[in-house]
Amino acid sequence: MDAAGDNSPSSEGSQSPELDRNPSPPPTSQEVDEDVDAIGETVYSKHWLFSTLTRLIQMVTQHAEEASSGPMDLSDDDEEDLCRVWDMAMDKDVAGFLQEFRATDILLGVIAKSQCPRLTEICVGILGNIACFPETCLTLSQNEDLGEVLLLLLGDTDPQTLLETCRLLLTCVSQKDVSSLWLERMQQQPSVCSNLCFIISSSTNSDLLEKVGELVDKVFDLDEGLMRTWITLKSHPGDGESCVDVASCLLEAAKQLRSESPNGLEIYLHILQLLTTITEGIQIFGAADGPGKSIWNFVCEVVCEDLCQTDDLPVVLQEQRGILVQAFAVLQALYKCQDQWSSKGDISLTLIGTLLRVLHFHSEYENTCTEEEYSKDQQLQTLAELSTEFLADISPEISKEIMAELIKGGYLTEKTCLAAAGTLHISFATSFQHLSLMLSEVDPGLAGKLKKQFPV
Repeated sequence: MDAAGDNSPSSEGSQSPELDRNPSPPPTSQEVDEDVDAIGETVYSKHWLFSTLTRLIQMVTQHAEEASSGPMDLSDDDEEDLCRVWDMAMDKDVAGFLQEFRATDILLGVIAKSQCPRLTEICVGILGNIACFPETCLTLSQNEDLGEVLLLLLGDTDPQTLLETCRLLLTCVSQKDVSSLWLERMQQQPSVCSNLCFIISSSTNSDLLEKVGELVDKVFDLDEGLMRTWITLKSHPGDGESCVDVASCLLEAAKQLRSESPNGLEIYLHILQLLTTITEGIQIFGAADGPGKSIWNFVCEVVCEDLCQTDDLPVVLQEQRGILVQAFAVLQALYKCQDQWSSKGDISLTLIGTLLRVLHFHSEYENTCTEEEYSKDQQLQTLAELSTEFLADISPEISKEIMAELIKGGYLTEKTCLAAAGTLHISFATSFQHLSLMLSEVDPGLAGKLKKQFPV
């Protein structure tokens, strides 16, 4: 479920004032008993909510009857009132009342007839807030017509409507009681994959890309079968559509988010990492004409150029280690399947140097922090494990010439050498012995220190 701050109506495109608190209840007539009129334990008015939704129905119906070909205008007052409903729906009592009042059907009817992007966005946003609570989410999810319409909305062209639609779908698939229902719908509707891929590969809206990424990440994490279907999805001959290349689309989104959203970049790297856990993904990444090489080059650039500059590695490891964890996981998987598009000996000195420096940082941190502090830092431990395994995979390809370049470039120093050896010598003895042998041919003095501290 999104944080409450993410559930508020977007002020973009609206001329109404922004609300920095829950809206005050609108004035009610003196004939209405305030205790009877209040929704649950709130101070919100049933009467006002009835009136607003009724006016919404009349407004959309009238526009449809006029058979106007142009978009429907939403007055400032109407927009402000509907945004109040959007805010109010964040309250559990209000969400429950809206369900009892069959607001889902009302909003569905409005969405189906709406020719106003802002109105559609607000209606989907209200449904998204209603879905934040398990009971109301269950009722909402059981509405088959709503399920069909929401999946079709992924083909909409309005970024804000798409953002709210993806938020609603993410909320639903994140609730265990209804997630299987939504996953089944997505499996049965091929347009979901193609529409999401279109958004991912073509949008420049970082908020939308991030939310779509969260949705795809959650779907793939919950349903490996659906991930297999989407990664291998091809259009039928003669249907007029091009083949869907999920991995390449994900790469485009990651490129877009590279400088704009570290959180979004981490999400897309995790999706790529999930694809490497299935045979179909590995086959696609390893193919000579597949996206593997492009993804490898991009992630290497992120690691070596954006994250792990010489002066700021400690800061990165404290603030952005999540991205580095996902990046190393992707690179390690790609390294094992790159025979078709690259020689394993082509791995850059900068990447090897980054692995050595990460292991050195980990060693220093482990030696200076308390045992309790270290045990709590699960992410750094994961990063160290990935770095060690990746270095062990690379080690057999490190010749004495590469070893000499690592020393010359300042990547392999006494400190980084001993730190790496400390992680390799027990669990990866073969890799350790190979590096020790190459080092003895290039720098016998350093090799002697290594053997003294870590005797074979």
